[in-house]
Amino acid sequence: MEVRLLLLVFICLHALLWAASAQQPEEATVIVKGSTKIAETNKNYICATIDWWPPEKCNYNQCPWGQSSILNLDLDHPFLAQAIQAFDNLRIRLGGSLQDRVVYDVGTNSPCAPFTNMSNGLFGFSDGCLSMDRWDKLNALFQKTGAIITFGLNALYGRYNVRRSFWAGKWNSTNAYNFVKYTISKGYPVDSWEYGNELSGHGIGARVDATLYGKDAIELKSIFQQLYKAPLSQPSLLAPGGFFDQQWYTQLLQTSGHGVVSALTHHIYNLGGGNDAHLIRKILDPKYLDRSEDTYRDMQLTLQRHGTWASAWVSESGGVFNNGGELVSNTFINSIWYLDQLGMASKYNTKIFCRQTLIGGHYGLLDTQTFLPNPDYYSALLWHRLMGREVLSVDINAPRKLRAYAHCRKQQQGITLLLINLSNTTGYNVTLQNDINVSLDKTASLHKHNSFSHSLRRAVSWLGRKPSSDVARREEYHLTAKDGDLQSKTMLLNGAPLELSDDGGVPAMSPALVAVNSPVYLAPTSIAFVVLPMFEAKACS
Repeated sequence: MEVRLLLLVFICLHALLWAASAQQPEEATVIVKGSTKIAETNKNYICATIDWWPPEKCNYNQCPWGQSSILNLDLDHPFLAQAIQAFDNLRIRLGGSLQDRVVYDVGTNSPCAPFTNMSNGLFGFSDGCLSMDRWDKLNALFQKTGAIITFGLNALYGRYNVRRSFWAGKWNSTNAYNFVKYTISKGYPVDSWEYGNELSGHGIGARVDATLYGKDAIELKSIFQQLYKAPLSQPSLLAPGGFFDQQWYTQLLQTSGHGVVSALTHHIYNLGGGNDAHLIRKILDPKYLDRSEDTYRDMQLTLQRHGTWASAWVSESGGVFNNGGELVSNTFINSIWYLDQLGMASKYNTKIFCRQTLIGGHYGLLDTQTFLPNPDYYSALLWHRLMGREVLSVDINAPRKLRAYAHCRKQQQGITLLLINLSNTTGYNVTLQNDINVSLDKTASLHKHNSFSHSLRRAVSWLGRKPSSDVARREEYHLTAKDGDLQSKTMLLNGAPLELSDDGGVPAMSPALVAVNSPVYLAPTSIAFVVLPMFEAKACS
């Protein structure tokens, strides 16, 4: 009897100790190297798209586009204007799969008809038409909200399908010429024109030879030089808006030559299709997320070797192709993927990152039916407001489930750190460290936890230009899912739900003020922006 009692006590004690240890956060250290920047983004790095898809665009028995396209979106909805204005100058890219079947209704004699289902058409649709009345109304919204516009031009006009997905023939630039000319005559400030959509490499639906594409880019550049009289008023020419293929992109640069293409644009859909049952597992898998790094790195190397005059943009990224993932792309869990991609791309000098979409599909920043913000909208807005252009290097002494990215603070002194916890069971107490306080001969021990922790304890622990005091504070913005449900459409900021006001106003997103020298507690499957106003970083001065 006594033996049984002792055994029961032992089992209960072991269970209690296990439960206690399971709830204890792990210690982690993030060292920010503020001496030099490793990359730089555009000041309007955050971008969102509006697509051409009609309501009939369906996948997996789901038709999530509704009235959200360039042709039918309710431009007068009050939530739409306020959502754009919250970014001050949000870049909006107008384009998508059907852009290469769009006719601009200027200088044409045929009726301006919308896209309709057509079995033998590209992506199952007929050609569509953009009326100049609709273009005028779109620009009224853009000018009202201060949006910066990138417009995707039809690169298949005049071409013909040779076999399978391969298209040949000379590009007919007449319709594009007339459209650009009309745009200039109305004084619409299109910042950049992107030539074609997903026609590079093997293409999606259609593909064009890279040499032919390069010659088209030269012709389009000459059109800009002819129509935009003042050299400084000329917009940027972007291409090809497709999936990165190193050989194809290199040939495009070599054919078009110096200074023709201002930015190479590519698309990121690294999570799979909308019917993939493993989307959440992929988002929380650091090895899976890291696969995108090769694309960003190879793009950077291609530009360094063959196009030093150009920059890299992600002109479309929805993570999940074919409309996004229902109850994934429009819920909290997707912000982990989205913010991680923003951080990763920025390390490789990506200047602009366009999210598919502003509204439309399952991956919209705004809900297609209600225009209410999904969680990723608030994630994008916080990045836009807190993360500056200059990208800093970080060293992480923690499991791979902890992700960290650092930038100079947006238009103010200090730095902003983005922390992401991919673990759904473990929290972290993250000690932040400035690399000026870690001697160079100790950096080699980053992966030896005990010796590194010992050296940290002996290091001077301050993150500013003078030793920290009781009044020194940092700002923390902790993002979590409502009720711990990773597929919730409600995001919490420091424990409070982010919701629009009754008139559609974006809520104030105020930080928690925390003593600068205390560790940052990062809860399981959560995100935090940490602003250190007095962090000493020469790259940010």
